[in-house]
Amino acid sequence: MIENSLTPPNRTIAQKLWQIPWFFVFLLCVVSGVGVAMLYSAANGNMEPWALQHMVRFAVSLLLMLIIAMIDVRVWMRYSYVLYFFTLMLLGLVEFFGSIGMGAQRWISLGYFSLQPSELMKVTMVLALARYFHSGSLEDYSRIQFLVLPLMLVIAPVLLVLRQPDLGTAIMLILASGAIFFVVGVKIWKFLVVIIGGFSVMPILWQFLHSYQKQRVLTFLNPERDPLGSGYHIIQSKIALGSGGLSGKGFLEGTQGHLRFLPEMQTDFIFTMLAEEFGLLGGVGLVFLYALLILYGVVLSLGSRSQFGRLVGAGVTATFFLYVFINIAMVMGLIPIVGAPLPLISYGGTAVLTVLVGFGFLLSVWNHRDIIISQRGGNEY
Repeated sequence: MIENSLTPPNRTIAQKLWQIPWFFVFLLCVVSGVGVAMLYSAANGNMEPWALQHMVRFAVSLLLMLIIAMIDVRVWMRYSYVLYFFTLMLLGLVEFFGSIGMGAQRWISLGYFSLQPSELMKVTMVLALARYFHSGSLEDYSRIQFLVLPLMLVIAPVLLVLRQPDLGTAIMLILASGAIFFVVGVKIWKFLVVIIGGFSVMPILWQFLHSYQKQRVLTFLNPERDPLGSGYHIIQSKIALGSGGLSGKGFLEGTQGHLRFLPEMQTDFIFTMLAEEFGLLGGVGLVFLYALLILYGVVLSLGSRSQFGRLVGAGVTATFFLYVFINIAMVMGLIPIVGAPLPLISYGGTAVLTVLVGFGFLLSVWNHRDIIISQRGGNEY
């Protein structure tokens, strides 16, 4: 059992602000600035309807991130299950009161703002799993019965998300939770059993997929089978990526985007528009910025002296990596189209909020990295 061998004295808000890695915050602002520029371009040189709202949402979410970073990480541990079950309740409410858009029921309308609880679940599930695994040991992680509860914490929201339907978010929840299971030391053979089991039931799961989801998989395997229908999006995306060349056609000069051949260029396919206007160099530059943020996330996570802090940091960083990887791989035709936004670039309020709230927890972990938290749970630290 680990006791509090070191509890640093209470620091003022100014001292906590000084501890924040401001270069990390600067990188977030730079990436968001790229997003504003691309949304400005997507609207043919206008701040409305996307760029201005993106700026406002980023500013509000950034302020919330800094507020979360100031709060003691032990407070977040104490209320991690509360936050998880509150988000799970919101997911349940979507089933009955959610608004429908683009054939899916994923949002709760709050007047000016529509909330997508499945996005928030990506963060609150990380908190809940980190809280649970914090109380365990390597010996516990080897016992199947110890892993039943965290598996249920994953399965419950995944099933609700699949009901919406939102296959992309469900996959992200599974992969992000898998990263946490891996970090705590769950044996590789258990992952192999789950993977083999998943492949074995795919013929059964195929029968439960919606027709458009089946079409996306078939289109991924052969986009040319329906070039004017289901294959249109990915074919136009590849044309735009290739037409950008090394240095691109120039800002506001992308023909695929501005002639409206490129679909959903303000959300899912915004990386394609960026690559057309700024070429391979622009795409690689953005990926480099993302890589710096991910590297920062790993370093900040490893700096924590508590298991809870390290797992929260690892989970948030893994989730951010999955956002980036899935979106870019999707628009390049490497994986089926699943509808995942490009973090801090794509238009979408809840996605921006989720990313920055997650990073707020990461910064809280870093700000309170010297705190050693007891494994007993509850209110004892």
